Amino acid sequence: MSQRKKSQPAVADANSGVASAAVSGASVEILPRVFREAVAQADIAISITDTRANILYVNPAFERVTGYSGAEAVGKNQSMLSAKATPAAVYKQLWRTIDAGAPWTGRLINHRKDGGEYLADLLITPVLDAEGRVGNYLGIHRDVTAMHRLECQVNNQKALIESVVDSAPVAIALLDGQDCVVLDNHEYKKLMGDLGMAEPASIILDAVRADLGHGLGPARDGAQAFADREIRVDPPGGKSPRWFSCTGTWVRSVDEGADAFFGHKDSIYLLLVAKEITLQRAQQEKARMAALQAMMAEENRVSGIRESLSAALFQMEGPLNVLASVVAMQGRRGQHDPTAAALGEALRAGQDVLDTLRRAIPEPSTETATATNVNEVLRDVLDLTTGRLLAAGVTVNWKPQSVLPTIPGYPIRLRAMIKALIDNALEAMNTKGWRVRELTLATRGLLGSVEILIEDSGPGIAPELHLKVFEPFFTTKNGGGHHAGTGLAMAQQVVADHGGMIEIDAAHGGGCRMRVTLPTRRAEG
Repeated sequence: MSQRKKSQPAVADANSGVASAAVSGASVEILPRVFREAVAQADIAISITDTRANILYVNPAFERVTGYSGAEAVGKNQSMLSAKATPAAVYKQLWRTIDAGAPWTGRLINHRKDGGEYLADLLITPVLDAEGRVGNYLGIHRDVTAMHRLECQVNNQKALIESVVDSAPVAIALLDGQDCVVLDNHEYKKLMGDLGMAEPASIILDAVRADLGHGLGPARDGAQAFADREIRVDPPGGKSPRWFSCTGTWVRSVDEGADAFFGHKDSIYLLLVAKEITLQRAQQEKARMAALQAMMAEENRVSGIRESLSAALFQMEGPLNVLASVVAMQGRRGQHDPTAAALGEALRAGQDVLDTLRRAIPEPSTETATATNVNEVLRDVLDLTTGRLLAAGVTVNWKPQSVLPTIPGYPIRLRAMIKALIDNALEAMNTKGWRVRELTLATRGLLGSVEILIEDSGPGIAPELHLKVFEPFFTTKNGGGHHAGTGLAMAQQVVADHGGMIEIDAAHGGGCRMRVTLPTRRAEG
């Protein structure tokens, strides 16, 4: 064993060239046989022709596809398979390509021995001789009729679906995980133009999320993220509000990348369907505005009574306070003359009258806080005061944020507050000789709050009066110091009841800008 191991390297070295030659020779002998078996057993039709397309060889798969046996095919021209339905231009291009020594691939319509036609996916490769000249052609083809039919069915179905989607009277958009639109229909594109927005879908989704008060439903294929949510969009440029009924459904998309074939890299998209219901809401709005007009007229009447009685109380309290001081002073001096008694009686009578007046003041309307759209509140007041604004020659600039988060508010009181601020602006611009009369109303959403700006082009308010104007009955007319009403004081109280803030923008130059900030959540406790 040991000796044999020692002698083996010498034998191997001596015969290494022979062994190499043996292996090389075996490869030369094996390759033609393996090649012939591989071609014969290949499950794809293979044929070899001369340079005139006369068939020299076909494999069994060729026989199965065409129905011609090898004996029937060899010696015939490859054109025997032509169904004459392939355009002549295709054949011209084919021959130009392979004559130049380049491979050609494409599809031809062939027919089988039984006359049945099929679509052949064909690859023809020129076989060059040792001198680089084309000596033969190798043809490989397969029947792709079923695949072509499936492709056509898929394309037809896609075209039909697209036609249906594009003709649908609803806006449809498909959004990815970043709320970017990846597909949309004609109605959605039309909506983009009507609203003057780059992507209405993001605005609509913001409104839906604000309406829901939380995120969308769980992202599962076929699950609804939300359904039949009615949202309001206020287009820029003073256009009328638009209403939409929106539904969102999660849709799964299979990743077509090769690296995802065995893995799970599917994506979830949101299919947004927005049906415009502005016309339906317009009919409802007419009835609502009629009722609102009647309600606000009654509210104005009650408010007028309340303000008149409050003014009477205010006027009477001053003299009575002086009288009370005199009676108290006489009491401390121990004077018991008839005049002091009469004064005391007059004081008691006056206080009784004041109590009667206080009891006669109507109580403010009671209402429950609800989710309130500030844009809708402002628009209501604008619509109800349009006549007055036109009569006063006022130009209104309506600049709402398209979609605002709702606030927990009291709509009746908020309308009264907005009306008081607009009335204040109108009074300022009604100054004699004042020609420029513009009223701007703007809204915008801030972090945790909604901001309202009401700006007029009147003479403005002096900085030292920015706080005093919110006192009851104070006015800047005729030099100031006169009591004229409780509008701004009432507005301040309404804002305070909502947990908000109202102020005059000191940085604004020209006219007066009222800034109202209302929180989007109620303060705890």
